[in-house]
Formats: sequence, C-alpha cells, structure tokens
Amino acid sequence: MERYDSTNLRNIAVLGHQSSGKTTLVESLYYITGGTKVKGEVEKKSTVSDYLAVEQAKQSSVSTSVVPIYHKGHKLNILDIPGNDDFVGEAIGVIHIIKGAVLVVDASIGVQMGTIKHWKFLRKRNIPTFIYINKMDKDGVKYDEVFEDLKSHFGKAVIPFTYPLGHNDGFDGMVNVVDLKARVFNGVECVDAEIYEDKKDKVAQLHEQICEAVASSSDELLDKYFAGEPLTEEEMRTGLRTGVLNGELVPVLVGSATKNIGIHTMLDMFIDYLPNPSDLKPYEATDEAGNLVERKTLVEEPFSAYVFKTIADPYAGIINLFKINSGTIKVGDEILTSGGDTLKVSTLFVMTGKRLDAVEELFAGDIGAMTRLEKVSSGMTLCSPKSVIKYKPVKYPTAVLFKALELKNKNDESKIGPALAKIQLEDPSIEVKRNNETKQLLLGGVSNSHIDFIIDKLKNIYKIEVNLNKMKIVYRESIKKVGQSVGRYVKQSGGSGFYGVVDIRFEPADEISFAEEVFGGAVPKNYFPAVEKGFYEALKSGPLAGFPVIGVRAVLVDGKYHPVDSNEQAFKMAAILAFKEAYPNCSPIILEPIMEVRINIDNKYTGDVMGDLNTRRAKIQDMIEGDNGQEIIALVPEAEIIDYATQLKSITQASGFFNRKFVGYEPVPEYLVDAVIRDNKISE
Repeated sequence: MERYDSTNLRNIAVLGHQSSGKTTLVESLYYITGGTKVKGEVEKKSTVSDYLAVEQAKQSSVSTSVVPIYHKGHKLNILDIPGNDDFVGEAIGVIHIIKGAVLVVDASIGVQMGTIKHWKFLRKRNIPTFIYINKMDKDGVKYDEVFEDLKSHFGKAVIPFTYPLGHNDGFDGMVNVVDLKARVFNGVECVDAEIYEDKKDKVAQLHEQICEAVASSSDELLDKYFAGEPLTEEEMRTGLRTGVLNGELVPVLVGSATKNIGIHTMLDMFIDYLPNPSDLKPYEATDEAGNLVERKTLVEEPFSAYVFKTIADPYAGIINLFKINSGTIKVGDEILTSGGDTLKVSTLFVMTGKRLDAVEELFAGDIGAMTRLEKVSSGMTLCSPKSVIKYKPVKYPTAVLFKALELKNKNDESKIGPALAKIQLEDPSIEVKRNNETKQLLLGGVSNSHIDFIIDKLKNIYKIEVNLNKMKIVYRESIKKVGQSVGRYVKQSGGSGFYGVVDIRFEPADEISFAEEVFGGAVPKNYFPAVEKGFYEALKSGPLAGFPVIGVRAVLVDGKYHPVDSNEQAFKMAAILAFKEAYPNCSPIILEPIMEVRINIDNKYTGDVMGDLNTRRAKIQDMIEGDNGQEIIALVPEAEIIDYATQLKSITQASGFFNRKFVGYEPVPEYLVDAVIRDNKISE
C-alpha cells in the first residue's frame, strides 16, 4: 500500500441542506477517481456512502460515511455528512477533526436553513470551505441570483473560482476562472473545450477579480499587479491558497453532480487550495498533569488520535473511526485510551462506505478504523503509553425531547437494554434512562422524527417493537414551616410486643438530614438509627400526593421506651407515624423540576421566542449576543418544555436549537397545585 502522510492527505467534509446532492457529489468524486466502474445512484440505492438499509429506503443520509479517493498522488478522505437536522451530532463530531469542507447548495433553491447551520459550524472552527452550487442543469436556474444569495448570507469573501457555461440559459459546462480552462458535458462525459464567445468578457472580468485578490495578499505582488505584469501560475496558486486557508476567500464552484460537471476541477482545487492536515494550528491537548500541550500532525510526533465516530455493525461488531492527529499507528502497537485502558492493535482498517480494507500502518493526518475494541467510544483519545495526552471531547447536543417506551412483547425486556446501548454508542445525542419512580423507560432525542428514527431502528435491526407514551414529570414534596409531633407505636398482647414513642421536630432545610437532641436517655442511643431509618422511609412517599419528600431536617427531641417490648421495628414505625402526623401542619408544598435551557437563535426571532418563553413560566437569566445570533439562557419548569423542541422549530423556521440540563426544584405555583396532584398523584 502506498504511504500517505500529512503532506499528501486531505480530510474534507461534504455538508449542506438535506437533498442538496451531497451523496451524489461524493459518488461522482469516487467514480471519477476510479473507485468504481459503475457510478452509483441514490434512487437505485447503489451509492457507496449511503449503504444502510434505512438510508436506501429514505434516500437520505442518516450517518456519516468515509470515502477515501485517490487523485494525483494524494489521498482525499471524503466524509459524507447527513443534512437532516435530526443528525446534527454527526456534523459536530466530524467538523472537530477535518480541516477542509465543501458546502453543497441546490441551485434551484439557493441558500436553505441547513446551509446556514452548517456554515455556522464551519465558521466557528475556521474551516477553509468551498461552496459547490449543484444541480445547475435544472430548469429555471439563474446563476447570478444564486451567487448573490450566497454573498448576502456569507459575505464578500465568497468569490467565483468557476463560472457556468451554456447557451440560451442552458447549462452544459463550466470554466475555471483561475486558469481560464473550460470543460463541457458532451452528453456522456466532461471534456476540455473553448470558452464560449458570449462568456469571454464575463470570465475575463472574474479572472481580473481573482488576480486582484491574489495581488492584495502582499505588497510585492500588489506592486507587480499595478505595474501591469502578469502574475505567474505559482503566484496565483500560492496567493489563492493563502486566502482560502485564512478564510479570506471562499471559492464558489458550479456543476452538476449527476452529470459529473465540475468534478475534475474540484478535485484539482482540493489539492491546490485546501489545507493538508499539517497546515493551520496544531491540536491542543492536556498531559497527565493537566498541562496544556500541542500535537503537530507530523509522523515524528508521538502517536495520538481522536475517536470521532462509533458504528454498531451487525456483522463486524463495534467499529471505531479515528483521526490520527500525530505520529503513526501499526498492527501490534500498544495504545492507551483516555479511559485508562491499554489495548493492543490487532487489526487496522481503512473504511470505504461499509467496506473495511485491512492495512498494516497509518500515518499522521489519516483516518482509520478498528474493530472490537471494548471500552472505546466516540470522544475518546487514543495515544502512546509513553506520551499520555487527552483531547477535549466534542460537546454533542443534549436530548431535549423524551418519550416513554412500552414494550409490545414482554419477552424483549432482556434485549431492549443492550440494543439501546448500541444505538447510543452510534449517536451520543441520544439519552436513555429508567425512572424508578414513574416506572418508565425514557428515550431522549433532539426531535420527534429523531426518536421515530430510533424506534424504526429498534424494530428493523433489533426486532424490538415498542409503543411511545408521554413522559411523566418527576415531582417532589417538601415543607415550608416547622412542625412537631409525637409518634406512638405500641402493640402489647401478651408476650413480646412493640413499644416505641418518639417526639420529632421537622424543619425546612436545604438537604435531608437527621439529628437528635435527646436528654436523659428517654430514647436509648441504640435506637437512634432505627428512628433515622423510619424518617428516611417516610420520605419516600409524601402524604400530599405520594411524591418523594426533600428538603427536610428531622430532630429527635424526646421519647419513651419499654425495657422489654421496645425494639428497632417499634421505633422505626414510630418515626413514620410522627412524620405523617406532623406533615399537614408543616405547610407541605409540591416541587417541580427546573431545567436550564440555552436557546440559540437568529436575532430576528428573539421577540417571538421571548414571548413564547413567557407563556412557559420561564425566568430569563441572560442574553448573550454572538457573531452567529443570540443565546438565551433561561430557567423553565420541565413540565413546560416537554414539547419545546417542536415549538422552537416552528417559531424559528427550523433554525433554532437548544440544550437543557436539570438545575433543581422550585415550588409549583398555588394555582397549578390541584391540577398537578390530580394528574400525577402516585397511587399507593
């Protein structure tokens, strides 16, 4: 196998709105570079990257695929990213490890919400990006309008590196504005051609803009440009590459992935203008002492890698995809995981779609795969045991919508846990938890359709069918006032009986605790643990609605005992009775779970989102203005955001998103207490 290290590698993500043609573009790149003799098609379910049954059925990507292609002595790892919002975690995970990207735009539609979201992800990490205007051959496409749409959304850095050719508003080819070479589709393939006469003036004008952009990159070139001297091919390439790597230029390419128009030019520009893995900044990590260290993407550095994706394959088992950030890895090496486990590399692969090709060694900057590695999952660092470091893991979106799962077949009880665990490995934005209080198995995702996808996966892959029910909110009870009561548990009927009397004071507190202030041995010390045990048992089910009780301090102040009939059981039961007797006099209250939500939206939706939050009893904590819009931080009762993922999507035209986390409990407003008790009371 030919060696590819950082200088002749490119890792390129293909992103864009759903159905913009990303998978078809990847297939074209694979076909043109000789990866396959017959080009696959989405409609025929034969593409190399959409290999999952669900992808072929939906004709839409749901999982990231890696497709290595080879062009002019370079290896280009192309990563096909789902455009569907439900799988936004796929894009976030990949953007963390790549240094170049192609943002695909449907020429017949222009910039869409998914285009903008992916653009923001790329800008946040300063990823050098091409924009590919796809489907230029569709009827009614007006290039100038599409280009202006791009400029209005993405700024003046957007610049044409290619320009469409065609007669009578048609489209049959493109011209490389940089080197003034044209390629035209002849009905079968793209071939070299002359620039159409009616396009020469426009192309010359665009070429001049390119030259001016290059000349502006240095004083020396600027002097040469104004002196009327032509820039050399090398000066043009170097200047443009610098501009792209710095984010000062965003090349726009045109074409049709179905007809392979613009693909040859794109391949050359990948090599000429996108960074290799050793370009740009080194990766930051921490060593064993917590000190900040850097790793350059060079083979001379100690081995380190980041696991960016985990796949649960029914045949190959668990597959971990990783990007080598430094050094080399080969079969037989010992590596250390960030979980502290030392593993031996028994197999090493390059993955192409679903195909695993065994290799002996991989080098800095490349993407590899390993199988059957226990205790390894997405977000982990792999490194040399001799130079231990850890990369900061990606922060994935949190689950914001929960449904309760009810098995249709009770015999599947033993299967559901392992199946959901494998699904979670593949998608870190999924959350699974079993609530022992409500007896519900909860599945969390980013949207209704995301959860529906998981349910389909359970049914079709793991043969488990479930019904979906509404999640029950976990309420709590507490007290607002001090109360005191005597609990008597006395049962005597001849022989050994029960005798326990306790006088306990109950106080509001930040945490549950038990104390004693008994004087004179009214209750022997050996019975204190039994009283405490009774108190904690009483808290499991509050007398108000059956919810667990929190925020109470119990103080044993007095009591009585019998030298024969007293025992631990008697004092435990006495404590329970004391609590129940005092509870109504302590101003009992219902508490509801409060979530902190961080909502990210465009500024134009701020008013509508704030208005909606007010109807949900939200308390706004902060509003942070950023380059990409607004982040609203609020505290909201969980009961008010059960459906918020759907509502936010509607308000913001699918552009807004949020994360949530539990922060504590607060009293339910008086006017809602009766309804909460009626709808949620736990039956005994």
